[in-house]
Amino acid sequence: MSENTAPISLAASRGPAAHNVRDQIIQAAQDHFSHYGYAKTTVADLAREIGFSKAYIYRFFDSKQAIGEAICSNCLSALRDAVALAVAEADSATEKLRIFIRSLSAESAKLFFVDRKLYEIASYSASERWNSARDHWARIRTMVHDIVTLGRDSGEFERKTPIDEVCRAILYAISPFADPLSLERHLDLLPDGPAEISGLILRSLAP
Repeated sequence: MSENTAPISLAASRGPAAHNVRDQIIQAAQDHFSHYGYAKTTVADLAREIGFSKAYIYRFFDSKQAIGEAICSNCLSALRDAVALAVAEADSATEKLRIFIRSLSAESAKLFFVDRKLYEIASYSASERWNSARDHWARIRTMVHDIVTLGRDSGEFERKTPIDEVCRAILYAISPFADPLSLERHLDLLPDGPAEISGLILRSLAP
């Protein structure tokens, strides 16, 4: 896979006016991508859509990928926020893990069905290993680690297996329903698949 992970350029975003323009570019780009797709859109297309010059857009973003990264990061952040909110309502680590797996797969599927073009950007991000995709999975792993730690501290989960191994195994197990590169091939397994996987994981974590 490509390691094309150019950082987002923020050199011009030094004040409120600059931030407003940057947000305007992101919103216009998201609307354009939603209609025409990421791959078929150029910076020149966005410039015409917004009424800016290409040079002006490049003051805020150094490439089309940088714009895609910003959109993808916003999208995945909102997805994680929804999952975290659902998890926070549970008291026990067992229930938190069950809700985490269910809500992560449900929110990922919602993105697929509600905004297919935005889902395609997330898929592109994953396939090209953009920073936004890698950051997303790092944060998902942290959420899993926190839940497993809570379960170990409360005596709900076993403590013999190295926690890093446990977290990796959980991520491997849930990736068919959370990774945009895999989810489309497993939509017919929703919602039973994630529920069965969470049951299997919880049984394996029993002390």
